[in-house]
Amino acid sequence: MRKQKGFSLIELLIVVAIILIIAAIAIPNLLRSRIAANESSAVGSIRTLNTAEVTYASTYPDLGFSCTLANLGPAGSVATSTAAGLIDSVLSSGTKSGYSFVLSTCSAAGSTGINVTYVSQGQPVVVGQTGQRAFCSDQSGVIKYDAAGSGSSCTSGTTALQ
Repeated sequence: MRKQKGFSLIELLIVVAIILIIAAIAIPNLLRSRIAANESSAVGSIRTLNTAEVTYASTYPDLGFSCTLANLGPAGSVATSTAAGLIDSVLSSGTKSGYSFVLSTCSAAGSTGINVTYVSQGQPVVVGQTGQRAFCSDQSGVIKYDAAGSGSSCTSGTTALQ
């Protein structure tokens, strides 16, 4: 009789089947974890934008709030109103951790030209894959979310983040 060494085909197929079952259980949980991480990053980015806007308005009182991410973005050797150095280059590019960020709805008070309002918004690049909810905030500093992920407005259809 010959002595057999190694595994039989049946044993190898059983091991592969077990690995596939474990992967089928783990992959959806991994995707949900990634969505949760992206949403946490988006909330942090909205907080950063709120802080940057307040700092910008304090630093440049004749301008008020900024209307673009580029104005808050990285500065050269000296910070200016068009490159204040208040947020990093990744966030100022408009896309970070599966979310797309914009500043909008700037409005000036009377004829002064000083922006007294702003709205910062973060929407998932692909709803259901990179994130589920959209986030927004305005000059009040309250972060709100839209469960549908559209984030079309910071006032209607949004709920304050607890």
